[in-house]
This record gives sequence, C-alpha cells and structure tokens, in this order.
Amino acid sequence: MNWDRIEGNWKQLKGNVKEQWGKLTDDQIDKIAGKRDQLVGKIQENYGISRDAAERHVKDWENRDHDVFEETAAEVRKLPKILHKDS
Repeated sequence: MNWDRIEGNWKQLKGNVKEQWGKLTDDQIDKIAGKRDQLVGKIQENYGISRDAAERHVKDWENRDHDVFEETAAEVRKLPKILHKDS
C-alpha cells in the first residue's frame, strides 16, 4: 500500500476510515492526515488494544479496501493539476 498516495488523498478516504473505526473522532481523523503510524496509534488508544493488534487492523483494512484506494487515486489523477496537493 502506498501511504504517500493515501496521505495525498486523505480527504477522500476519511469517510472510509470513519466507517471502519467509528470510535475515532472527526478531529482525530483530520489530525491523522493519512499518516499510517498516527492511524495505528489512535486505533490503539481509542480501542484499548496493543500496537500489534492495531497494526493488524490497519493491514487488514489496507488489504480489504485496496480497490477503494486505487479508485480514489484514479479519480484524483483525473482532476486538473492545479487541484492536486503537491502542485
């Protein structure tokens, strides 16, 4: 999973994250901003699980929702270059 791509498309993926981990607040999801280590940490904190368990949850989510990430990235690539994050 390309987390640079996820970070760049975070706004589009926030709903998917909220659906998967409903205990995360909108503010926490905004602050995570597509950073995998922060997502793992917030899952660990909010769900009271070990870091390893949180890592497994994120890995399962990556594997299960791979198509969502790819579809989102494809849609973003279609946008005019001026709208891309790195522009």
